[in-house]
Amino acid sequence: MTQKTTRRNFVITSATIASSIVCATSVQKQTQRKVVLPEKLPIISTMPEQVLGKTGIKVPLLGLGGAGKTPVDKSGQEKEAIAIIEAALSLGIRYFDTAASYGANEKHLGKVLPSYRKDIFLASKTGRRSRDAAWQELERSLKRLNTDYLDSWQLHHVSFMETLDEIFSPQGAIKAMEEAKEQGIVKFVGITGHHEPDVIAEGLHRYPFDTTLVSINAADQHHLRAFAPRVLPVAQQKNVGVIAMKIPAYGKLLRPGVLNMQEAMGYVLSLPGVHCCIVATESVEMLKSNIRVAQSFQKLTQEDMERIEKKTASVWQDNTFFRSWT
Repeated sequence: MTQKTTRRNFVITSATIASSIVCATSVQKQTQRKVVLPEKLPIISTMPEQVLGKTGIKVPLLGLGGAGKTPVDKSGQEKEAIAIIEAALSLGIRYFDTAASYGANEKHLGKVLPSYRKDIFLASKTGRRSRDAAWQELERSLKRLNTDYLDSWQLHHVSFMETLDEIFSPQGAIKAMEEAKEQGIVKFVGITGHHEPDVIAEGLHRYPFDTTLVSINAADQHHLRAFAPRVLPVAQQKNVGVIAMKIPAYGKLLRPGVLNMQEAMGYVLSLPGVHCCIVATESVEMLKSNIRVAQSFQKLTQEDMERIEKKTASVWQDNTFFRSWT
């Protein structure tokens, strides 16, 4: 019988990551050695909140997205990134989305969020499919984020059924997730995707994930394999927390004659089973504008939903370009 892996003995004994030995003790020492952080800003709840499925955690309707080639994601823009992160905190955002592959995002968040760790929900992702490689990315993410735990650790961009088979194999990434959750290094585990909704739905059937992050917008409803009708019913049945992404399709939906942000965000948040959404931002002003939309959210009527769907019917292909990413 294989000896049970702990975070400490994993990083010491695994040949896969022997070149980058980073154990729990070293992560803790990194935390202890960190520079003095700026004075803590007050966090004020300014948006409606919902319980994120079976996690039991209340989160605001809008979270800060980590991808999208924004300052929070780019190297060399630390000043701008920190300004956005601090503004997000002061304006009531508590859900922060990142991933091991998001450029400098984890490093930027790690310079600000430690002082607020107990006040926020921090979610990262791994694109690695094996147990050992996933553990390696988790250790790196924790070091970058300057924390010793994640609220949610998610499988990143799961696009094919074969990928699910690899993840759930005897030495697949799900083993690292189970071990990390058992040890308290992560509180919840999830699965994410923007390519094929049937793969995400199958993942939810195969495993009791706590959360799922999926691409949903008003244009995607016109796709032959739309995410909302295929994933949301399964998530609701299993009480999985649903975080929506790609709300404005990287801004492409927010064009004259198509939609405004109030329509784009309102549509997604009005879908049964969606608990919150994440949107990346290019500036503090854009962030403030998005937060104002979330603050004023009112569930749309069926007539409003149909009107918005009709406005996206002729442009849906241009606004679901991310469906080709794997």
